[in-house]
Amino acid sequence: MQKERTVFVIGHKNPDTDSICSAIAYAALKNKLNEGKFAPKRAGEINNETKYVLEHFEVDVPEFIGHVGTQVSDVTIKTTPAISREFSLKKAWNTMRDLGDATMPVAQDGKLVGIISVKDIATANMDVYETHILAMSHTKYTNILETIDGKMIVGDENDVVTKGKILIGAANPDLLESYLDEGDIVITGNRFESQLCGIEMNAGCIVVCMGAPVSKTIQKLAIENNCKIISTPHDTYMTARLMSQSTPVGYFMRKENLITFHKDDFIVDIKSVLSKIRHRDFPVLDHEGNYCGMLSRRSLLNTEKKKIIMVDHNEKSQAVDGIDEAEIIEIIDHHRLGSLETTMPVYFRNQPVGCTATIVYGMYLENGIDVERKIAGLLCSAILSDTLMFRSPTCTEKDKVAAEALAAIAGIEIQDYAEKMFRAGSCLGDKAPEEIFYQDFKKFSGGGLSFGVGQISSLDQDELVQLRPKIAAYMESIEGSCDILFFLLTNIITESSELVFVGEKAKEVVDASFCGKAEDGWIFLPGMVSRKKQFVPKILNGIQQVL
Repeated sequence: MQKERTVFVIGHKNPDTDSICSAIAYAALKNKLNEGKFAPKRAGEINNETKYVLEHFEVDVPEFIGHVGTQVSDVTIKTTPAISREFSLKKAWNTMRDLGDATMPVAQDGKLVGIISVKDIATANMDVYETHILAMSHTKYTNILETIDGKMIVGDENDVVTKGKILIGAANPDLLESYLDEGDIVITGNRFESQLCGIEMNAGCIVVCMGAPVSKTIQKLAIENNCKIISTPHDTYMTARLMSQSTPVGYFMRKENLITFHKDDFIVDIKSVLSKIRHRDFPVLDHEGNYCGMLSRRSLLNTEKKKIIMVDHNEKSQAVDGIDEAEIIEIIDHHRLGSLETTMPVYFRNQPVGCTATIVYGMYLENGIDVERKIAGLLCSAILSDTLMFRSPTCTEKDKVAAEALAAIAGIEIQDYAEKMFRAGSCLGDKAPEEIFYQDFKKFSGGGLSFGVGQISSLDQDELVQLRPKIAAYMESIEGSCDILFFLLTNIITESSELVFVGEKAKEVVDASFCGKAEDGWIFLPGMVSRKKQFVPKILNGIQQVL
């Protein structure tokens, strides 16, 4: 029975407070509705503001996922048990027959050390003419006993064959003495003379066939001469035939240039290997190198894509890597419609409000689900963050009503809590320009141009003034990653922004967008606080004018 797959609820890259908190809250709602298993994820590092929110309400940071393409772990992996390198060829063959597998992994302490196939065993049986094979492969006597259904009469069954060859003691004693060497394994029947000759010639082991009784005299002499005696119910021919099958698989297994895959490998990356190598099964390892199971070609026919719910974005450029390889089943957003395409119809909820959390709160109410205190705190924090505590032009009456209701459930006072949250987020002194630039960065396209917009908000104007030249220098160092790069340094108190920009047509676009004259790569924009509702629409209009 196939286990139920977890659906990932995930926001955009470089996540902000709304992206993280809405993902957590919406996953919790879906789980309460018993529609399956849902888990919040994040596509990037959280910022200081979001960290403050999660710590304040004692909520764990969602697990990071950098790519949602189909991986080996998303495919049904056969739980083929690994065998020990000490397994006899016969035991390995019987295991393959019982499991219906043509290839068996060989592991030691959980680590893959080789593989043995039906072909390898057949080759060993057909091509091995070396009578010293048991000594060469250091075969344990336990293997021999198991293979020939034998019983150790004299000797320690845990010993290992280290020298000698296999021979059948069918000749008379005089002739047997001429080719029997020290340490040899002599297969014989109920022949006292042959048994005695073997012991006197320092044979390593006497194998007595057909379950024939072994005299007390022979047993005593064997003990005195350190010679083992094994009794088997099989006849001489069958015993000789089975003897080589007691060889450990570790001697014949393939241990060089093994083709293995890891659970984290992406299917799109391994298909080229599968197309060139005609094996049926391939060993799969975890991130620590432990053997996990076997990946079969057939299992790839039933590959199941990761299921994704996107929150707080609907543009491919902002989505987690590999989104084209995933199955999007829902989108919950409050931004403009982007360029994302889906192969199947999806549940798409997009409302013109200031925050995705407002939409999620509304869905709790619609479904009659009580909002827990922690979830209420997260949703309220997201609304306060996205609307800049109701100062942003994107803020609607629905946002205010939702935030006030959620604040009451969470037990927080909006004014005091919002100031603490914003101050936590504006502690930028210890951060590198790169970290600040990508803290809240999104990519857009329009008029044939690609442009990226980063934004940072602060209550401290002096902090923003000191930050501007550092951000400008960093943007110059990465010029070319987009046609134009913009960065808004937003003062929450004065409800204004300083815009820094780089790019070949950046100044023309800025002048056209804001009917002003920018100098030295920046311009002051009074009343500009919203990237979504104010800045991006004006930039798109400016691009159309310039081009």
